[in-house]
Amino acid sequence: MHVLDTDLFSLTDRTTSHESQRLRFRLSSLPEEELATTIITFEEQMRGWLSWLAQARSLDQQVERYQRLNRMVKSYRRVNILEFDNQAAAEFAKLQKQRIRIGTMDLKIAAIALANNATLLSANLGDFSQVPGLKVEDWSKSQ
Repeated sequence: MHVLDTDLFSLTDRTTSHESQRLRFRLSSLPEEELATTIITFEEQMRGWLSWLAQARSLDQQVERYQRLNRMVKSYRRVNILEFDNQAAAEFAKLQKQRIRIGTMDLKIAAIALANNATLLSANLGDFSQVPGLKVEDWSKSQ
């Protein structure tokens, strides 16, 4: 299984960059059941969206932002969302005890990937490579 981190999940929605095109091409080779993201990624994106929506000052801005939010919701409906369940929580607790110096949300995403024996797809190799046993790759870069 391959799990999209927040940065690469967000990148799949962008149409103009070479990185997004490269990522979507590589993802298209995976069987649908082999691709997932995490509930933590959903939480991170929703926090950002809600903040962005609250900043809309005109009705035109609100319309545009709600349309973009709807596209994001549709993207989540097409992908399996892995839970932060008891197994992931146990992995998270182990990682916390190791005092790995990455953000809490990234540590939770890593724990979910470990709990599901999955490869994490992320552009944040610097942080995630610190997590023992975590398989992490950046599919937005050239091979």
